Amino acid sequence: MSTPPIYELTEVGYRYEGSAPALAGLSFVIRPGESVAVLGANGSGKSTLLHLLDGLLFPASGRIQAFGQELTEAGLDSEAGRLGFRGRVGYLFQNPDVQLFCPTVAEELAFGPLQLGLPAAEVRRRVDDTLDLLGIAALRERTPERLSGGEKKKVAIASVLSMNPQVLLLDEPTGSLDPRTRSWFIGLVRQLRQAGKTLVTTTHELSLAARIASRVLVLGEDHGLAADGPPEAVLRDHLLLHRANILHEHEADL
Repeated sequence: MSTPPIYELTEVGYRYEGSAPALAGLSFVIRPGESVAVLGANGSGKSTLLHLLDGLLFPASGRIQAFGQELTEAGLDSEAGRLGFRGRVGYLFQNPDVQLFCPTVAEELAFGPLQLGLPAAEVRRRVDDTLDLLGIAALRERTPERLSGGEKKKVAIASVLSMNPQVLLLDEPTGSLDPRTRSWFIGLVRQLRQAGKTLVTTTHELSLAARIASRVLVLGEDHGLAADGPPEAVLRDHLLLHRANILHEHEADL
């Protein structure tokens, strides 16, 4: 008996008001424990897809099932539906400044667990454990807005992990990171994969996809699904990547 999927998308489309389609006819399944990299050129719909998977947006056509239930605005309006979904899915925004708003780092990490209604002792344990896991205990009482870019990214990730989600949605997580922090992030993703987490990461970096993904989806410039397969096959298909405006001809020879 196969494991039920985390997500099942059927002919999903989305269009922002007054604009061309952002996504068109996407159909695929994401199963527990997968690390899926979503590749695509700027404007291909990568972030829109993550917003749909997080229930921040809802399909204009088609449907999304999450954890066996259709993901709808009405379903997330109920407390049971909201907590049942939000407690299992964590979202890391591309810009950490969008995500950080509490006076201290410790309060950032406590915010999500408190919203889930966890006891104070459990919240404190999660904050301590997550600070230790990410090696940022020294930042506990710091003000997030005064941190460096790399430190902000680590705190934003920590604020997601403190909720212990089953699924992590990561939007261009290595953008603007210095090499040391980027290497740290790749190690963290591998650690999360070993712990059985399901990850969906948007990126335009082929090297990142090769290092963290068990599967690669490619969004074409027509906003449809251009490819879905193992990294070793998709990332070697230079014609496909060129057509999707991810790899340019001169880069294929590097």
